[in-house]
Amino acid sequence: MTRRIDKDLYPFLIVLSLTVVALVIFWSVLDMVILGASLAVVLLPLHRRLMRYTRPVISSAIITICLFALIAGTAWAIMMILQANAGLLNQMFATIGSWLDNPATHPTAFGVQISEGSLSSWLSEGKSLFVNYWATLTDNLLVIVKKGLIFFISFFLLLLKGTALKDRIYRFLPQPVKNYCDQLLPVTVDMLYVIYIVQIAIAVLTFFISIPVFYLLGYGDILFYSFLAAFCELIPILGSSVAFIIIGAYALAQGDMRGVLILFVLGYLVVSALPEIYVRPALVGRRVKIHWLIMFVGIIGGILTMGIAGFVLGPLIIVLLIKSYRIWTADRKGVQGTDAADEAGP
Repeated sequence: MTRRIDKDLYPFLIVLSLTVVALVIFWSVLDMVILGASLAVVLLPLHRRLMRYTRPVISSAIITICLFALIAGTAWAIMMILQANAGLLNQMFATIGSWLDNPATHPTAFGVQISEGSLSSWLSEGKSLFVNYWATLTDNLLVIVKKGLIFFISFFLLLLKGTALKDRIYRFLPQPVKNYCDQLLPVTVDMLYVIYIVQIAIAVLTFFISIPVFYLLGYGDILFYSFLAAFCELIPILGSSVAFIIIGAYALAQGDMRGVLILFVLGYLVVSALPEIYVRPALVGRRVKIHWLIMFVGIIGGILTMGIAGFVLGPLIIVLLIKSYRIWTADRKGVQGTDAADEAGP
């Protein structure tokens, strides 16, 4: 006999179906919605404090404007630093380009099977990010404006209406699902706090531990090179390894094998790889008592499969899956314990 679906589940299934449809329709801008929503959750306590003194819409607007000013100011400061060091950056990329154009020094001359098109593409992407950033911004202005609007609108609306939206959704949830959500919600909030705090902390750490590496390198401009590594680390889809690869290629193009060794061992392995492989997963996983290796898979897998949205979703999905499993096993033990007590009798 076919088992009928409980009528209490109908609203939940409808909401779930509409959510899936919305994800499909808005997939191209979903990363901005996710980032906006996650930041809204992180800044919700500040919103609640401001609401003691003003209306919710004004509080949300103030926080949104301050966030915009912070992001815009940070972006402007980064561009000014890059512009002030444009001569050095042009020299680096010109040296690398000349080295690649020379058949005697091209990697294929040493048996490294890398196509010239791939190397030219990587070099062009590096120049577009660090040297020709104004042209890159102009060429992608419409996309940047569209995604920026979606990010800030999502942030504003979810900050303003997020709590009310959660309460409305809760009304349609079956009680067992609601009980699970009540246990998962605090973990989700803690996880989002940790993700953003650790991201900023790792970028700051990268700046300071890069200083002795570039001092040993002996090229001068120590603070700028350290800034470059920290800037790349701040962007989840890049990582400080990009900066060390570029500077390492510059050292190799000059024939400085000592510099290449320093940048590979101390720069790439210690400053870049170690925080990404162990420090970040350990700090994120410690909060929720999950092994750092599992968190590493979640962080890297999320970024590789979902881009910048995976920076948040990757570790969050891992945490929610493991937490859900722990809740389920705890419930099963409780049920088995009750059954055993009933069988034992009075």
